[in-house]
Amino acid sequence: MDLTLLAKALAIGIGGFAPALAIGKIGAKAMESIGRNPEATGKILVPMLLVSAFAEAIAIYSLIIAFSIK
Repeated sequence: MDLTLLAKALAIGIGGFAPALAIGKIGAKAMESIGRNPEATGKILVPMLLVSAFAEAIAIYSLIIAFSIK
């Protein structure tokens, strides 16, 4: 078995795990907040999307690292 293949799999697997949990928690807390205060939907939606994009960027960085392993 080629160790670079294992390194790539681990890089993307571990690098994608934390952002997936973070995005799930962000969405859950945003829906909980909107459920408690529906009038604040506009104030919650934009920061939620921004933070989700930042969390997703971490997963993209791990994908780039996985592609750069030779």
